[in-house]
Amino acid sequence: ERFSYVMEGVNRAATATGEVKGSYLNVTAGTMEQMYERAEFAKLIGSVIIMIDLVIGNTAIQSMAIWARNNDMILHLHRAGNSTYARQKNHGINFRVI
Repeated sequence: ERFSYVMEGVNRAATATGEVKGSYLNVTAGTMEQMYERAEFAKLIGSVIIMIDLVIGNTAIQSMAIWARNNDMILHLHRAGNSTYARQKNHGINFRVI
């Protein structure tokens, strides 16, 4: 339901300004099936970009990247919780590696 309200606002803003507008719809979920379902819904209602939290892990990130590529969608990685593992210089992983 939240996705629908967001896209309604995006479409209204685009119509009012004559400019291309968008929003990063967060499809992060507990399972891959749920993420695919949310991503499909985002695409169905006209979104061109989806977002996932990078803390879902590399395999899930790659799976969503493949889905996005196959569906002509832009995929954005959100750095949720980044400071918990990248705060110290001797601990964590540099985001550029991911």
